Amino acid sequence: MDLCGANGASRRNILIGGLGAAVAAAVQVDQAFAASTSSDPNNGTQTMNTVTTKDGVEIFYKDWGQGQPIVFHHGWPLSSDDWDAQMLFFLQNGYRVIGIDRRGHGRSNQVSSGHDMEHYAADAAAVVEHLDLRNAIHVGHSTGGGEVARYVARHGKGRVAKAVLMSAVPPLMLKTASNPGGSPIEVFDELRNGLAANRSQFYRDIASGPFYGFNRPGVKPIEGAIDNWWRQGMMGAANAHYLGIKVFSETDFTDDLKSIDVPALVMHGDDDQVVPYKDAGLLSAKLLKKSTLKIYPGYPHGMLTTHADVINKDMLAFFRSSS
Repeated sequence: MDLCGANGASRRNILIGGLGAAVAAAVQVDQAFAASTSSDPNNGTQTMNTVTTKDGVEIFYKDWGQGQPIVFHHGWPLSSDDWDAQMLFFLQNGYRVIGIDRRGHGRSNQVSSGHDMEHYAADAAAVVEHLDLRNAIHVGHSTGGGEVARYVARHGKGRVAKAVLMSAVPPLMLKTASNPGGSPIEVFDELRNGLAANRSQFYRDIASGPFYGFNRPGVKPIEGAIDNWWRQGMMGAANAHYLGIKVFSETDFTDDLKSIDVPALVMHGDDDQVVPYKDAGLLSAKLLKKSTLKIYPGYPHGMLTTHADVINKDMLAFFRSSS
């Protein structure tokens, strides 16, 4: 499918619009950064925002602006930096934006234990409770979508207004007797083997290929996006990322989705080569009690970056709606 025609124009608009949004939001970001870091009066240094979990892990978070909070949950093996285009956009539109680095990812502690969905969700809950966030919107991409489902179902009662699952892994990625449309275990074994053999090259191959759809005929790669994906991946811990493959592929979110009673927007591209939409977004929308489903023709897994202009506007409309 040729994504360079109308979608090529869309991508140019992203760069132009994104630059304008960044300039317009620059003062807000600067003020938000100052407010979201702490200073040592003895030496004038600034320290990053972190929350220490019950098992002693420091979880890094960003917290910018004021207004209704939006909490962003990133995908594997990235960090909250993957949400730059969204955090700037929604900051400019009057929201308080919070981005969390999962344990073993980004600037959070690199630890040997707790690399499972129970801990991922509990870590997010620790940040939410520390900031006392209420009436919050939780947005998750890929593995982060699973984290949102588990957090909202297990920890979000009384604190969550809406949820967004974008290119998300629920209900279950792995092919099983009860999930015949899933991917066979060999697919995930190949991911583990690639990571263990040469993580740096493996990450570059993912970013330059299927993640953003740059392996499709006629699609021009965005080198900055590839470099940024690689940078984020290499910031994290190899062990956390290796174990994370099992987490995103084998965790069953069916019961979580069924129990969520807040409005949820399910967004998925129909050319997602990482999390095929027919066994993910379509099924999740059916399991959720109050779902709105949006399928994007030709969009890849990393559509939050390649098509941020469209994605951001659709999320804003959902956030402002009464549903």
